[in-house]
Amino acid sequence: MTKISELKPGQGSVNIEVTIKSLDEPRTFNKFGKDLRVANAIVTDGESEIKLTLWNDDINKVKVGVVVKITNGYVSEFQGEKQLTTGKFGKLEISGEGKSKSEFSEESQEEPEDNSSEEGEDY
Repeated sequence: MTKISELKPGQGSVNIEVTIKSLDEPRTFNKFGKDLRVANAIVTDGESEIKLTLWNDDINKVKVGVVVKITNGYVSEFQGEKQLTTGKFGKLEISGEGKSKSEFSEESQEEPEDNSSEEGEDY
């Protein structure tokens, strides 16, 4: 997986896993007779942050704290700021629900031990 700090404007074929840190309200606009929706999010890989541009159905998939995996993404630059997007050929998938990446890995190590002992006592 790529790190945010390694991304360069114009770079394609980006495969990265990031956590949604903040999410702006979607905007709707009309282009070539089609209504399109766009929203910006700030995402982090635990070390760096970048703006993620979300389009149409991808907006409804995410919320703050969710871990997303972007496959075949694209990095652009707008007003001197790097931005990540799925672009025309990329894909966004949810890979973790409602937790930051670090919380997700810490809890998965701690909780199963506690839950398994509690479940064992209940049965």
